Order: sequence, then C-alpha cells, then structure tokens
Amino acid sequence: MSDLFGASGNPADIPPQNFQSSALDPHTGRTSVTNPVDIDSRRDQIFPVLTIAEIASIMRFGVVRHWHPGEIIFHAGKASGGMHVILSGWVVISRHDGLNRQITVAHRGPGEFTAEISQLSDRPSLVEGTAVGEVSTLQISSLMLRRLIINNANLGERIMRSLILRRMNLLDTGECGPALVGTAGTPDMVRLQNFLTGNGHPHTVLDPAVDLAAAALLQVYAPAPQHLPLVIYPDGGVGFNPSESALARNLGMLPQLKNSHVYDVLIVGAGPAGLAAAAYAASEGLSVLVLEQRAFGGQAGASSRIENYLGFPTGISGQELAGRAYVQAQKFGAEIAVPLSVVGLLCDTFPRRAVLNDGSYVQANTVVIASGARYRRLGLAGSERFEGRGIHYWASPIEAKLCFEQEVALVGGGNSAGQAAVFLASHAFKVHMVVRGPGLTESMPSYLIERIAMTENIDLHTHSTVSALDGTEEGLAAVSLLRHGCERIIPASRLFLFIGAEPQTDWLRNCGLTLDRKGFVLTGQATKASARNTSGLATSVPGIFAIGDVRAGSVKRVASAVGEGAAVVAQIHAYLSNSDGVA
Repeated sequence: MSDLFGASGNPADIPPQNFQSSALDPHTGRTSVTNPVDIDSRRDQIFPVLTIAEIASIMRFGVVRHWHPGEIIFHAGKASGGMHVILSGWVVISRHDGLNRQITVAHRGPGEFTAEISQLSDRPSLVEGTAVGEVSTLQISSLMLRRLIINNANLGERIMRSLILRRMNLLDTGECGPALVGTAGTPDMVRLQNFLTGNGHPHTVLDPAVDLAAAALLQVYAPAPQHLPLVIYPDGGVGFNPSESALARNLGMLPQLKNSHVYDVLIVGAGPAGLAAAAYAASEGLSVLVLEQRAFGGQAGASSRIENYLGFPTGISGQELAGRAYVQAQKFGAEIAVPLSVVGLLCDTFPRRAVLNDGSYVQANTVVIASGARYRRLGLAGSERFEGRGIHYWASPIEAKLCFEQEVALVGGGNSAGQAAVFLASHAFKVHMVVRGPGLTESMPSYLIERIAMTENIDLHTHSTVSALDGTEEGLAAVSLLRHGCERIIPASRLFLFIGAEPQTDWLRNCGLTLDRKGFVLTGQATKASARNTSGLATSVPGIFAIGDVRAGSVKRVASAVGEGAAVVAQIHAYLSNSDGVA
C-alpha cells in the first residue's frame, strides 16, 4: 500500500481525461470529436476515484497484482478476471477496429477501477487494458466483486451505479462491443440489431453506403451478399452473418454449463416473472440458472413504455425495467444464459433434466416454467415470405427508424398494441390500428385510449381484419383490410402484429404436466394433484412450478408476473425442505 497514489502520477504523454470519442464523419470521411452523452455532469458517478481509506476497506476482497510496461492486463473478448482497482500507474483502455488497429478509448489512473456490468458475471471484456509504465492493481474476481457489493452497502452502491452507468454510456455511444457492418434496415441487420439491443449489449452499426470505415472493411474482407452483415468482434475477429447463437458464443454471453452440476432452481424464461424469481431465489442463497431463448425481458422487454407499474409515475420502458432486473439477478449470483432454448423437460428423473437445443442437458432440484407466451402469426397464405421483411412482432427503436415518414399497419387492441401504436406514431407518417371489435374499451386502459384518440396520425379501423398482403422480394408494400365485406388497400411497408397470445409450452409435451385446452400450464388446486403439491404455483408434477403468462389464469400484467416470481421462491423453499430427494 506504500505506493498507493504514489510517484507514478499522470505521465506527460497521457492527455487529460475528457472522455470524448473520435468518430469518422460519414459524409466527409474526416475525424471529428463527438460527445453524445453528457458525461461531465455525472463524471463522479461513472468514473469514481476511490480514496485510500475506501481501497483499504476492500483489500480483503482481492489480490494485489503488478504489471510491467506494455503488459496487457485484460484482453478484449476474453474474461478480464473481474475488476481491477488501480493502486499505482496508469492503464490505457483501447479497442480493436477490425483492421488490426487499436483505438484508444480512455485512460484510468490511481484510485479508479476498470470494469462495467459484464464483470459481475465474468463475461468477456469489451475493451483491452494495457499497463503504461509499472502498474499495480487490486484484482477483484467476479465472485468477490458481487460479495463486495452486497457486504459493503455504501461503497457497493457507488460501484454498482458506476457499472450500470458505464454500460448505459456504451449503449448510447456504441463505442465498444461488436460492430455490425452492412446495409441498414436489411432483414439480417435488423435481426442482429434486435438481438443485441434486446440483451442490452453495446454495439455499433456501420453502413458502407455512408461510412468510409465500413467501406474499407468490406474491401478487406470482400464478403458475398449472403455473408453480410459482417460482425467485427471486440477481439478483432470477424463473423459473416452469424446466427444469434453463434454471435452470443463469440461474445461470451453463454456460460459454460456442466451436465454434472445440479442447481437448486432452473428457471426457463427471462421475462419479468423469470427475472423476479431469479433475483429473489439467488438473494436467498439458492443456486439459480436462467435459460432464455431470445432476449431477457420477454414481451414486456419490447414495450416502449410501461406506465402503470407501481413506483414509476412517469413510466419506464420495458427494456430498462428488464435490464435493471437482469443486473439485479446477476448481482446476487444467478447465472443467465441467452440465447439457449430448452426443447424438452424430463420429469421422470430426479434431479429434473432440461434438454437443450444442442443435445446437452442441465439438472436442477426444482424447475420454474416462465417461458411466457408469444403473439400469434397472421395465418394468411403467403404471409411467411414477409417475415423479417415487413412483418414485426415488437416495436423497438430499431423498427421505429424503419418506419420514418411511412404508413404502417398495426393489428391488435391490447395494452401492448396501444403502447406500440403511440410509439410508432412519433416516427411514422401514419399508423393504421386494426381491431376486430367495435373499439378498445374492453381491452385497453382508458388513459391509453385517450392518448390514441388524441394522436392525429393514428387511424383506428374497427370491425376490421387483414385480408391480404402484397409486396415483392424486397419486402411488404401494401396491406388489405376487410370491413363489413368491403376491402381497403393501405400502402403500408410495415405490419406489426399484437394478436393474442399462445403459450410457449411445446417443450413440455412429454413431461406429463396438466395443461388447459389452450396449452397454458395449470397450477395449484386446478391440477387436482396430491395435497402436498397444491401450493398456488405448483404444477401437477412435484418440484415443477409455473409463473407469469405461461400459467393458466394468470393476470397478463408485468406487476403480477413480478409478484408471482417473488411468491414462487417461498414455495420452492417449502418444497425443498419437505422433499425426501425422490420425485
């Protein structure tokens, strides 16, 4: 500790930390300085400098490491080993640009630490850290970082806030993380953007039509059209139009799961219900694994604004709410794997086994089914050719940009449909809202109905259905509506579907669970199971519970899903304490 904040002060060749980023102007090709996020006003929260006393209080959580000049402390694209608190010297933070060049992002000095939210779960670093001169750091592993945050409430709160704000800054700037190189708005570009955005992963999009750096990358790698978009990974590697699973594995988003390990709780689905169950169960000392096939947040995660959730009087986006829950679950040690699909559940074994789409399996003493529901397809002949080329099942900012100054159609009269219509109306020239019934009063809150009525560019089409779609290989061009036998053609390039919900229970077909006629999971007394198995959220199979939208009779609201996620943990404890280890 004698060299803490010692003689290795700010060397002359390190510029002041203004944290502005250099960006290539897409029109001129010249480098300009940008500052998309007002960092200065929150600098002390995003980049706190710990005092000598604060560092002394956390020494027991880490190990002091010494680094020589030019030595790489952590590599981009590889696990960083947790958080590094700089005791002496300076660390330069840089990233790869895909052309074998290192771009300096920032510098960190004595009292600062190098980490963002990825380090809570030992995920790969988005950037590279290199020693400038002799450097000493206190390396705190991910496990010990979580313990520090929980055990040292005041300092832990400051560190957690910093980690979250750093991730938010990266999401805003796109300065780190993978770069997607290709034409904006193409189906595969939108697919990868939606996956990364839905999972709160920083990335940037480079269109070669307007960005000289992107054009240079295409010249170097010369991909065929079907190999676009390119993905430039944080370690400098390149992917050619990868699947979501391949993208996640290359980014280290999927943990290494062992067949031999038995978790206390396996949660299938990371919507509000699943994330709530994960946070509560992990906070109470249970070992938790969450598996999600697409992105955390579920249907709620795609909501532009949730206004009736208690405690948020001005509303909160579904992505923001889900992101906070995701971080909270990780803070308490829950493992979350995205994207990973469960294709089967073996209910005749103990521990229970969930079979994954790659043929492997995971084991747990209890299973929580939180796989939710999905919006129905349109059911029109030939509509499948517009999937990803005009038909959408959520309305994120990515889709909103594609609707700029265009006419779009939206089918559905529920809460999610109403929020999507209002959100899209702020981008599109006109939103045609299509409902089967006479109006919205039976399915939508009054405040939302009033807002739709006051939005001039939303046209409500009652007693109407979509009867036909028209377009080319390039995408959707028109939507036909049928009302009282009369057909009307709308020149809509985008069609958003929010029509009912189908439970995602296909993977349970061989488990023997009791389902209702629509495929939702029956729980509690409705299962007609034995007395020990009739707690409110228990299914007909001991040790297996169902919560959220997938459960028969559930209230389709975020608040109730979160409540069920919290309530199921008490029932899990009761089951585990009474279980004799035999199914």
